[in-house]
Amino acid sequence: QVQLVESGGGLVQAGGSLRLSCSASGRTIRTSTMGWFRQAPGKEREFVAAITVSGGNTQYVDSVKGRFTIARDNAKNTVYLQMNSLKPEDTAVYYCAADSTGSWLLRWRPQSYAYWGQGTQVTVSS
Repeated sequence: QVQLVESGGGLVQAGGSLRLSCSASGRTIRTSTMGWFRQAPGKEREFVAAITVSGGNTQYVDSVKGRFTIARDNAKNTVYLQMNSLKPEDTAVYYCAADSTGSWLLRWRPQSYAYWGQGTQVTVSS
């Protein structure tokens, strides 16, 4: 079992930055593909970014490319999401997720991930 805890959310003005952290406990995540998802009120959960086990490959949803960066520190069992140039449409609850296989296949699908954090709220004001 892996327990994931997100932190770093908050209220920020448009154009500002936030860095989200996802700390894992209970089991190492160094063999897990890690992902960030978000869910705005009334909308489905949306893929934001994913990173391979080694950190050597990443993928982003088009709407955040060039603004967000996912990174991981396996020694600290932590994954990060650096968010720059934030926009009001980035407002959502952000979730960290870990898969149980280390597979890179279907990484944009929530169903590919076995473990989820409770989420952290990000609100971007205009």
